[in-house]
Parts: sequence; C-alpha cells; structure tokens
Amino acid sequence: MPQLNFDTILDIFIDNLIPETKIAVEKGNKIFGAFIIDKLDLSLVSTGTNNEVVNPLYHGEISTLFNFFKSNTLNPKNYYFITSHEPCSLCLSAITWSGFDNFYYFFPYDETESIFNIPHDLNIFKEVFNIHRGEYNKNNNYWESYSIIQKIHEISDQDNSILLNKIQQIRLNYQELSKKYQETKISNNIPLK
Repeated sequence: MPQLNFDTILDIFIDNLIPETKIAVEKGNKIFGAFIIDKLDLSLVSTGTNNEVVNPLYHGEISTLFNFFKSNTLNPKNYYFITSHEPCSLCLSAITWSGFDNFYYFFPYDETESIFNIPHDLNIFKEVFNIHRGEYNKNNNYWESYSIIQKIHEISDQDNSILLNKIQQIRLNYQELSKKYQETKISNNIPLK
C-alpha cells in the first residue's frame, strides 16, 4: 500500500474540493467539504460539500458519504477520508457508523471558530456532550484522526516549500469563501448560521 501523499491530497483540495465548495457557497452553504481517496492508488473516489440550504443535516462529510455509498459497495476501510475542517459531532458519528478507520482534516476546530466565525462545533460539544474545546478521543477503537497540517510539518524532507505554498493557497481560498458565506448567510434558511 502506498504511503499517504500529502501533495496529492493538497492538489485534490485545490483542483476539486475548493471549486465545488465555491459553487456550494454561492448557493448559501457553509464552507465545509470532504473527499474520499483509495488507499491503493490514491485516486479520488467521492467528494461532497455542505448543502444545508436543502437540508440542515447535509454537512460536507454527510454529502460525501452519501455520494460514496450511492455508487460504491466497497469496504470503507480501503479508503482515506479527508475533510476540509475537523468534523462536527454529527459527522464524527457518521464517519464512525459508515465504517471508515481514519480521517484527516485540514482546519482544526479552533480555526473553524476563530478564523471562519463558525463556533457551532465547539458549542455543541460543550453544551450537549460536556466536551470542552473539542477534545474528543482522536484515536479510538473505530478510527484514528490526523491533522493534515501537523502531518506535513512532521515530514522530514528538507524542502517542504511546495507543500507549504499549497497550504497557504488553500488557506487563502477558504478565507475568501468564508468571507462570501459570512456576507450572505443572513439570507439563507440554515438553522445554525
């Protein structure tokens, strides 16, 4: 099995997920999305973005799972699950119930709250589950979760400049998408804006 290639993951963000997220945000949705890649050849299998204007349960990860299972009856343990933002409690449960043994996220909860002004993940953890600052069990009997940024910083290559430039490009794209969402969210019908 090939090692997880973060250059490939960042390219999928840039070439696939961000353009799809832009379309979703233009419809009034939040900036969240995800994709699934094959562990064997790292090929893109499924993507999804937030579609809360249709149904408040259609988070990015949920849409990705629906798209994955619509066309596949394959074993989820053969795939990597990649999310733009650390999954909320709904999406953590969905990933668990779906049978994935992993997920990787780009933005952690604290950035979702502070940079993107979407505090609901941390608020729901605190109010409903009495979990403070999103400190769920990140490695458990169901799956292991990883920060993409932390994993890239752990890479021992002397020159990570290509990856770091792509990270910056992704950050800037999501900040621009967030600005658009924040400017237009008043006009949508999403319960938790």
